[in-house]
Amino acid sequence: MVYMATLPNQPLTEEQYLAIEREAFEKSEFHDGQMFAMSGGTPNHALLSNTIGALLHRQMPLGCRTFNADLRIKASKVGLYTYPDCAVICGDLEYFGDRTDVVLNPVLIVEVLSPSTENYDRGKKFESYRTIASLREYLIIHQDRRQVEYHSKQDDGSWLLREYTGANGVIPIPRLQVTISMAELYASALGLD
Repeated sequence: MVYMATLPNQPLTEEQYLAIEREAFEKSEFHDGQMFAMSGGTPNHALLSNTIGALLHRQMPLGCRTFNADLRIKASKVGLYTYPDCAVICGDLEYFGDRTDVVLNPVLIVEVLSPSTENYDRGKKFESYRTIASLREYLIIHQDRRQVEYHSKQDDGSWLLREYTGANGVIPIPRLQVTISMAELYASALGLD
């Protein structure tokens, strides 16, 4: 997603953010006391977000579900509220508080890179995502070229990066018994050679 201007200058509490966000027409992410309004993405961003969701959905093992960017996820330890482009949750959804509009337990998160958020998605946002106890997989999908960065949490708690490029090949996600075809993922993307 592309970020627009930061909202109020004074830090907000999480409760204030949620009260504003639940009434808002547009979605905003929240971190370090600040709301960040989200604007629409490019056609490739939208195509790739939909495609990865569909590819994951059709292969999900029983008990796992694929969600689009309408699902708000919280990284509790750091207070990040975000709307990833795609997320997978296995088992029961764990909610924050007594409402069902903030989820705490994704096992896989996908972000499609935008030029304005590329550094954030790879840096501070990924650092925040790594504090989510249930998270095991993080995919970063480039929209301007055929490239996917796949981060997987290892048994020792470290994260391993594997990069996939080009039109051929598959991305195996063994924990979910899923393989993502690079050809299928990028089949509808615009302007790529």
